[in-house]
Amino acid sequence: MAIEDDVLVVGGGLAAIAAAVGAHEQGARVRLVSHKQSTMRQASGLIDILGYTPDGDGPVVDPFDAIEELPEGHPYERVGVDAVRAGLDMFDDAAGDAYTGGHTDKNALVPTHGGAIKPTARYPQSAASGLASAGGDTLFVGFDSMIEFDAPVAADHLAATGVPYETEGVTIEFPGGLRDDAKVTRYAHLLDRNADLTVDGTDVPARTALAERVKDHVGEHERVGFPAVLGDDHPADIREELANRVGAPVFEVPMGPPSLPGLRLEDRLYEYLHEIGVRVSTGNPIVDVEPDDGRVDRVVGDHSGREVPYKAEEYILATGGLVGKGIDSDREGVYEPVFDCHVPHPADRYDWFEDGVFDDHEFARFGVPVDTGLRPLDANDEPEFENLRAAGSILGGYDFPSEKSGSGVSLATGYAAGETAGERV
Repeated sequence: MAIEDDVLVVGGGLAAIAAAVGAHEQGARVRLVSHKQSTMRQASGLIDILGYTPDGDGPVVDPFDAIEELPEGHPYERVGVDAVRAGLDMFDDAAGDAYTGGHTDKNALVPTHGGAIKPTARYPQSAASGLASAGGDTLFVGFDSMIEFDAPVAADHLAATGVPYETEGVTIEFPGGLRDDAKVTRYAHLLDRNADLTVDGTDVPARTALAERVKDHVGEHERVGFPAVLGDDHPADIREELANRVGAPVFEVPMGPPSLPGLRLEDRLYEYLHEIGVRVSTGNPIVDVEPDDGRVDRVVGDHSGREVPYKAEEYILATGGLVGKGIDSDREGVYEPVFDCHVPHPADRYDWFEDGVFDDHEFARFGVPVDTGLRPLDANDEPEFENLRAAGSILGGYDFPSEKSGSGVSLATGYAAGETAGERV
């Protein structure tokens, strides 16, 4: 007996979550089936809409103006500006007061752990005091046990961009003498619990001990940036206490993987799915598809070696791109492994890439082509299945790392696919 729902979403990342919410809001009974952990935990936690045009122009000030100029086939062109706004509105509702940026259409400029400036549309409250576009003499604080963030280098790189304020970086020992391979969650949990740490033979609460090591460096700096490890359960309380103790606003600098802001975001969005009643099945890869007269009739999941059939009226494919293995390749070519959707690509593998690392590589745009209803298209530009839609980084026609558009495309296409699927059941 198959597990039956109105809409089945295959995937577990941002696009899949947006699709599930979109379908639910149309009154559909929705289930999300995911195989592996979401790539959100590897991402910065920033929500980018469009930071640079496909031609490399930017940073883009107003992404909504630039979207109107995108070429045919780009995911934003397929769904339109209204879908981008709808996806962002959904995100704002789901993320609540943990994120900001919705007060303006313009991108904010957020400093990264490398000292670059990233244009982004939504950012965690934990990063708000550190916006490069906001100004204010800035002190970056790094930990000698965390080689991923070199605070002096980040400060120098940020200064080199021409920001109109002073930047400085210092490296200190994190209280408690953590090992060099300590996970980001180790720092966070110590600060969450405010556990006592032994400092010079005396037990001192972790937040107090950290503030004491920082405050002598603050001087005239107007804000203090830490690597994004300031708590998992109580980040706002930790930032407030540190700010009071060091005498300046405190912010987090988005980091590379594994990303605590990404983990926080993943937790919040899955909590939201639970709150609204979307059913979630995890650890179950889809291993077979049963078509019927141009439609997907049912799919089969693998649950610890046991076949579990799922049946729905509408299906949404949101398994990710090359990184998430939603698109895969071998010596025979490039393919989509769940529904066997068509993925256009040059027959000669040497045409997939260019010689230079930062050149315009063809593989960066590999993905499933879709119509304006987000139905995957076959080699003859006909829908693969009448009741299948695709969303997120599995889509072709754009280079999201270069454009800084990954999260926005996931939200816009995911929500649009879910909304359309929900309307049709």
